[in-house]
Amino acid sequence: MHYDDESSNTPQVLAARPSLMRALNEQMLLEQIRRFDSVSRSDLTAVSGLSKPTVAVALATLEREGLIQVAGRISGRRGRATVLYQLRPEAGFVLGLDVGREYVRGAIADLSGAVRARSQRKVHPTSSAGRVSELVALADELVATVKIKRSTVTQTVIGSPGIYDRRRDAFFMARGLPGWQRPQVLAELRRAFGEGMVVENDVNLAALAERDVGTAQGVKNFGFVTVGTGIGLGLIIDGKLHRGSHGGAGEIAYMTLGSDAGVDQNDARRRGWLEAAASAAGVVRAAKNAKMKGVVTARQIFIAAEQGDALCGQVVAHEANLIARAIASITAVVDLDLVVLGGGIGQADYFVGLVKRELRPLVRLPIEVRASALGEEAIVQGSLAVGAEHAWQRVMKR
Repeated sequence: MHYDDESSNTPQVLAARPSLMRALNEQMLLEQIRRFDSVSRSDLTAVSGLSKPTVAVALATLEREGLIQVAGRISGRRGRATVLYQLRPEAGFVLGLDVGREYVRGAIADLSGAVRARSQRKVHPTSSAGRVSELVALADELVATVKIKRSTVTQTVIGSPGIYDRRRDAFFMARGLPGWQRPQVLAELRRAFGEGMVVENDVNLAALAERDVGTAQGVKNFGFVTVGTGIGLGLIIDGKLHRGSHGGAGEIAYMTLGSDAGVDQNDARRRGWLEAAASAAGVVRAAKNAKMKGVVTARQIFIAAEQGDALCGQVVAHEANLIARAIASITAVVDLDLVVLGGGIGQADYFVGLVKRELRPLVRLPIEVRASALGEEAIVQGSLAVGAEHAWQRVMKR
């Protein structure tokens, strides 16, 4: 760095250094406190290598700023009681939202990770503006429950179908949400939830949730496959989310697994062959092609199949074969230990059993298949997990 007048600038640099050191010390201690439920000043002195007076000053500052609080005291046989410190949960709040076709779901967690409120709403908006309004209304309901304002939320994370296109600053491949690919959608969301709002593919978030608190805990390489109104894949490779070069890893709706006369070709061109064939709509179409009469839903078909209905059993067996073939194709390219099945269709134990049976002759390497442990809350749970890390970084940069 060049100084025009070294004598006049040097004192300013030296004066700034203690302030920087204090901030770094506070950040280090805050990280240590985060690791423990509660910790004493002496323990913090030992693990940080800082002097007792330095630790005392830093703790006083962190407590004054509302980032930590006294958790309790331990009384010994002699001397003063030992004060224990912990992260103050109210130092930050994370809002996690899930934009679905039929529901919007959400939750608020504090900085300790404790969920303070959950809610969901069935929606019927015909426009993107209507869906944004539903999200805002849900968020307002959640913050009111926690008795805070939406503007004081530290971090908001929204799980959405589709891929975020950075060049256009818009979603694309967001099937099933009318108008959701308009650039104005993200502008409206930012006006409601702030410029720091984060958007992430919903299936990716569900995969992260299964990794952190679900059925895939401790598994380094796995895929989360959702089968319901849509079909998608979230990939965790070496413990980390894999998005691919353009964010499109896991868009298995566009896999083509052969010809199927029952697939609506227009639907296949619009939403992908596999999704047209194996989503809930594909299951209903297959049932009607098999001459089922009356109002039919995928849920009714699965219930009837499990109860022994032969026709519904054939439809569900075909569905299981499609998903097994998709899993076999995925694992032939990405060697996985586990596939977690989720979504309105995928997570049913009866269906998981059928998929396992169909998959067995299709693969040569061992692969385990399990039902989701989180169900319909997986996307919101993943939003909270991602938001917690972003919120923590914001708190550290206060």
